[in-house]
Order: sequence, then C-alpha cells, then structure tokens
Amino acid sequence: MICSIGLGSVKFSPVEIVKALAGYGEQVSDTILWDIRIPRVLLAAVIGLNLAVSGALLQAVMHNPLADPGLTGVSSGAAVAVLFILLVVPGYSSFIPIAAIAGGGVAAVMVYALAWKKRGITPVRVILSGVAVNSIFGGIIGLLSLLYSDKLPGALQWLNGSMSGKGMGDFTVMLPYSVIGWIAALFCIRKANVLRLGEQAALNLGENINRIRLIISFVAVYLAAVSVSTVGMIGFVGLVVPHMARMIVGSDYRKMLPMSMGLGALVLLVADTAGRTLFAPLDIPAGIVMAVAGGPYFLYLMRKGDI
Repeated sequence: MICSIGLGSVKFSPVEIVKALAGYGEQVSDTILWDIRIPRVLLAAVIGLNLAVSGALLQAVMHNPLADPGLTGVSSGAAVAVLFILLVVPGYSSFIPIAAIAGGGVAAVMVYALAWKKRGITPVRVILSGVAVNSIFGGIIGLLSLLYSDKLPGALQWLNGSMSGKGMGDFTVMLPYSVIGWIAALFCIRKANVLRLGEQAALNLGENINRIRLIISFVAVYLAAVSVSTVGMIGFVGLVVPHMARMIVGSDYRKMLPMSMGLGALVLLVADTAGRTLFAPLDIPAGIVMAVAGGPYFLYLMRKGDI
C-alpha cells in the first residue's frame, strides 16, 4: 500500500508519505495523497478483499473451483441494477448499494433455479447456468447502453471496473457495508468447511444443506454486489485468489478465508497500481488489467492441474 501510494505521475518517498499521514506534509503533497492516492488505494484493497471472499464462499457452496461472482452471473445482475439507476433514474443514486444487492440476488436465484436437479446442484450445470445468466444480463447491459447512449460516457469507467476519480467519500460509504459482509463471512467458516466435506457427509452430521447454501450464498452475493455498486465489474479476483490461497495454506476455510482476504486486497491493489503507472498518462481500469492478467493465470492453473 505504501508503494502504491508513492507511485504515480508525482512520486513520493516513504518518508514523505509517513509525514503526510502524520499531518506534517506539505500542502500540495497532502492534497494529492489524501484526495486522490490514499482513497483509491484503500478502495482497491477493500474491493479486492470483498471479491476474493465472495469467490471463496461461492466455491464452497457450489463444490466448484470455477465458481466466481463474474462467471456465475452475480456481478452481471448487480451491474444491470446499478446501470439502470445510473442511466434511467439517476436521481435515485442513493439506492445503488441496495439495488446492486437485489440485482445480484436475482442473478444467484436464476443460476440456482437453472442448475437445480432432483439430486441437487452439479458443477457442470452451475457453469452452464452461469453462462446463460451472464448472457441474459449482458444483453440487458448492451440494450441499456444503446437506449441511453447519450448518458453512457459518464458510466463507461464504471462498466470497465475503474477506480479513477473515486474519493474518500466513496470509500466511507462502502466500508460499513463491507465490514458487515466480512463479519458474516467469518461466521460462515465452519459451515463452509462442512460443505467442503461433501453433501453426504454434511447430511450425516445432521446439517441442513439447503439452508447452509442459502446463507453462505447470500453473504457471497452481498459482498460482490457491494463491490460492483462502487466500481463496476472486475473479474477473476474471486476466481484466481482462492486458488492462490489454497496453494499456500490448504483448503481449510479457517486458514484459507483469511488468506484470501489478504491476497484479494493485494492482487487488486497491484492491478490498479499497474493500470495507472505502466501506461501513464493513460489510466487503465483495474477491471481490464485483471481480465488481461487473470485469463492467462487461470489457463495456467488448468494446465497445471490445480483446477
């Protein structure tokens, strides 16, 4: 985080950053750091954490290493709800977080309904259902973009998952929602471990599988939707980070979930920093950086046999 704060068109040394944080920096430095850099770095870390935890929980629920807020349609559903408010009824922007959660919930229900069979959910059907739901909501996003093309430039950065122009106000609005989700996720660790044992083992332990899936899915959808409502759709964080965490600490959610939190924050922070520094003065959205970098890494995991 210190490196990210110091990098940019105007570079700051660690000493200058510490002085600014302590309130002893110069006025110009304070303005750049407190109004631009620090809010963006904090936002990237929190959103990366949210998406990583969401992906880890969805993978537990669906018994599927491919489960991810983006691939399962949750992000697309939340994006449709937010985009509708931004383009059609901008006067109701204060309802964006709630609308995003509702949109993500609708998408999750659609995926479960399409994937459900008499014996429950199968990994293949989840992926196929996610592709179908993604396609539906992607078409709606395209339709809204065409119908309200005159208003689209203002939402373009949001569609690409950009943190450019975000300030401390955006961070303070999102943080309480995120903290609620983190606390709920930590309470889900035991139940996630139960699901990891398999459906039959969970039933033998006297657990209500459907209720556990419903609760954990709601927490995962909630965290993904909160992130989408703030910066738009950012893919591959929830897919790749849990695999990285498993390779380091194993599959036990008591260790894997906290590791995913830290790695998720780190991965998105690196992606956002790379996007705004490697191609300066262009500011490449973190969503594009993650798509370019996350795709090859995902293929590498498949080739290696970790998926």
